Amino acid sequence: MTQVDSQDFSQGEIAYLRLHAAIKAGQFQPGDRLRETDVAARLSLSRTPVREALRKLESDGIVEHRARIGAVIRSLSHPEVVELYEMRVVLERTAAEMAAKHASPAEIDVLEDMNTQIRAVRDDMQAASALNQDFHRCIYLATRNRFLLESARALNNALMLLGPTTLVDDARIKVVCEQHGVIIEAIRDGDVERAGNAAQTHLQTSLRHRLKAIRS
Repeated sequence: MTQVDSQDFSQGEIAYLRLHAAIKAGQFQPGDRLRETDVAARLSLSRTPVREALRKLESDGIVEHRARIGAVIRSLSHPEVVELYEMRVVLERTAAEMAAKHASPAEIDVLEDMNTQIRAVRDDMQAASALNQDFHRCIYLATRNRFLLESARALNNALMLLGPTTLVDDARIKVVCEQHGVIIEAIRDGDVERAGNAAQTHLQTSLRHRLKAIRS
């Protein structure tokens, strides 16, 4: 029995957690229609808890209800994507700077290992994307600042609405890993300014790729 199936959760909570995880993993994409019967069958649940989960996801801003269509995963507009990345730059620059002050050698080694794993799974976009998310989360954890971590968590729902990963080919993954390497090196050296600059450059590059994907 998985954690999501724990008796500590109601059926509605289980449905919410499973559907939230499926959206985060890219099994459902922005713009996808979420029919209760389809979602229930896919997640091996009954329709009533799925209906409850959809209402909660709507309150989270992940799902919207459209007339004559029903529940649909929200898609971010061009301005919303830019605004989201503006906030990510602020938070991730701060996180990298604070990690340069507080990260332990073991945490830095974990970042190195994750970056190596991203290169190793470059043929699996979803695996690379998941590792990339873990990489950035580890930087936040290394800040030793619970309030910064909570601020990052507040963006999680919006990040789920960005759509498919931009880690679509070897060239893109190479750039990402090289930029990760610069961030790691600056954190290891305790160079606060360089770590912040590297994180900002990384997010700006990611935004350019994201906007290019929106236009295509």
